[in-house]
Amino acid sequence: MSYPNPEKSDFGFFSFMEQIDGIIMGRKTFEVVLGFGEWPYTKPVFVLSHTLKEIPANLRQQATLCQGDIKVILQKLAAQGISQIYVDGGTTIQSFLNQDLIDELIISRVPIILGSGINLFENIEREYKFNHISTEIFSNGITKSEYLRDRSPSGS
Repeated sequence: MSYPNPEKSDFGFFSFMEQIDGIIMGRKTFEVVLGFGEWPYTKPVFVLSHTLKEIPANLRQQATLCQGDIKVILQKLAAQGISQIYVDGGTTIQSFLNQDLIDELIISRVPIILGSGINLFENIEREYKFNHISTEIFSNGITKSEYLRDRSPSGS
């Protein structure tokens, strides 16, 4: 959030948000978002957690706590018309990848070395092939690359 953005670009975030029905994130990512000050999402948010007991009262219209099997949660969301889902958070993304539930990756890189955090692909149990679709380079050095899952017999 503190990285220079003199052009006040949203880096394609708002047009991306128009393409999705909802957001699934883990507890740690949810806690980071809570620190933003104002709620940044207009789409429904589903927080996966085994330890979080409840969503803060002021966000219960925007966010829902979910527990249990990811595939069951996805089926329930699909029954509500929520099928295009943005998955956020290192551990949550890893869980979805390990169940082969990710069709598209959009990876943004900021030219800062953090030195700590959750590695995005740390605990992946097998190989998944993705095809590069595009890379966009913004004026401040941030890059955004898009990849689609190759589900052909040679890509699985």
